[in-house]
Amino acid sequence: MNTLFIVSGLILLILGGNWLLKSAVSISLRMHIPKIVIGMTVVSFATSAPELIVSVKSALNGFPDLAMGNVVGSNVANLGLVLAVTIMLSRIEVEKSFYKTDWPIMMISSCMLYGFVVTDHVLQRYEGIVLVVFLVVFLVYLLRVQKPAVVSDEASNNEEAMSALKTSSLLLLGGLALWGGSELLISGAVGMAEFYGVSRRVIAVTVVSIGTSVPELAASIIAVVKKEKAISLGNLIGSNMFNILAVLGITSIIQPIAVNDKGLLTNDMYWMLGISFVIFPLVFMPKKMQLGWREGIVLLLLYLGFVATTLL
Repeated sequence: MNTLFIVSGLILLILGGNWLLKSAVSISLRMHIPKIVIGMTVVSFATSAPELIVSVKSALNGFPDLAMGNVVGSNVANLGLVLAVTIMLSRIEVEKSFYKTDWPIMMISSCMLYGFVVTDHVLQRYEGIVLVVFLVVFLVYLLRVQKPAVVSDEASNNEEAMSALKTSSLLLLGGLALWGGSELLISGAVGMAEFYGVSRRVIAVTVVSIGTSVPELAASIIAVVKKEKAISLGNLIGSNMFNILAVLGITSIIQPIAVNDKGLLTNDMYWMLGISFVIFPLVFMPKKMQLGWREGIVLLLLYLGFVATTLL
């Protein structure tokens, strides 16, 4: 039954995130909002909605390790699993924004999170405010320098706004699916942890985090199969940054997140920081500003190492 809850919850989260993304982009187009704003705000928020809903509900329901583990595990999965599979299937070019803004901000965000929780094992409300303010400042900076927006393939292919009825219907369905999916996923994850006698944090950084990264993985594989432009490194780095600054920031403002399982600080956080750092040299070696199957194997091996140390 727990497995059924988890699978059903993941399906609803994937569908809900997709519906919310389409409706959000349609609303933006109808309001004539520039693409750069759509890409960095509406699309980013919509694609991170599953992580946000799961994290907020986990914290409110008294399962803070699920909230923190979901984001940390999702960040590791985005680079170690989603990016690895993508570049193993098709080589991608890396944009200059990688070393100018994307990677430095992701590392700063990751180090800020670690610094906030390593001392008192709690992401306090004021620390969440700092994270959200940092995100707002960064977005304002990007808007000022007019960095090209990162818009997903779904958004870029949907140039015309949908009808008002269809837009509102998808928005409502997306919201309901995200709510129902988070309820099922959290119930299943907590039940599975209790049934197998493992910590909720282990379930969070493996099952839950992979589940909330499924949309990115599916989009990447579909793009490769269709021989279209694969998901960019900037998309995944942006997702990781948004997960920390927005998802954990907003969640901790609503409900401070206590880290009860020390494994998050002694193992998981270090893997997140490590795999985020390793991306930098991989982009420049052996071929500058490109990522291919060799780098994909390295990242996948690192991810398997992360899973192994988490389960042990």
